[in-house]
Amino acid sequence: MSTVPTISLNNGVSIPQLGFGVYQVPPEDTKEATLTAFEVGYRHIDTAEMYRNERGVGEALRESGLDRSEVFVTSKLNNGFHAHDDALAAFEESLEVLGFDYLDLFLIHWPLPGIDVDFVETWKALEEVYRDGRAKAIGVSNFQANHIRRLVQETEIVPAVNQIEVHPYLTNDDVRAVNAEHGIATEAWSPIAQGLVLDDPVITGIAKAHDKTPAQVVLRWHVQRGDIVFPKSVTRSRVEENFHLFDFELSDSDLGLITALDKGQRTGPNPDEFNWIP
Repeated sequence: MSTVPTISLNNGVSIPQLGFGVYQVPPEDTKEATLTAFEVGYRHIDTAEMYRNERGVGEALRESGLDRSEVFVTSKLNNGFHAHDDALAAFEESLEVLGFDYLDLFLIHWPLPGIDVDFVETWKALEEVYRDGRAKAIGVSNFQANHIRRLVQETEIVPAVNQIEVHPYLTNDDVRAVNAEHGIATEAWSPIAQGLVLDDPVITGIAKAHDKTPAQVVLRWHVQRGDIVFPKSVTRSRVEENFHLFDFELSDSDLGLITALDKGQRTGPNPDEFNWIP
């Protein structure tokens, strides 16, 4: 079994650098998919209220035989609950659905810049659940540089994590730089651009040279850049493939060639414009 390195967040909490994402995993399939991930060796699970599959994550952990303390679990606030009291209630609902006493990490899922509730108000609710220990760390997702600067200037607790879209076609280095400036860890979602990058000749060439798959090469690129990554698959062979990233290393030349593929291509919404509320 590979040994997954950990990253120390800015409050001292340790997070495994590789995790298992359950985005788009149907609720009825989440327990089995998560149990498979545990069997392979993953100890970091990323879910969200919006995914509607938190319950399956909690059930899998209880059936796995693992102790709660052995698994790092992240969830995220649903977009419809940004008002202070609504955010507190939604956090409590997440704990109840998961069947947990605490979350390792809780995030604001989107900044939603066009809605009536300012994300600074939402963040202050998260500060409360952090201070009382029910969230071991708090952070944000899809926050741009200007959003991060506002939180740092107007609130007391600096986010531990910013989970943003990052892949070779969208390196997002401007936001990553602001994260680093403030000691905020970057988590990369859509790490293989929903498969778009896997046929790129630069990546396939590097994969052939290392006798690895294109997905492993791209995920290794993320790891060596220092980001946290959590690929998703419900196919056991791919879950296993994605886990085996620590028995090879990309050269500086490899890393540079992959990074140079950046063309600002998003697979998801632009956080400066996205205001969808379910």
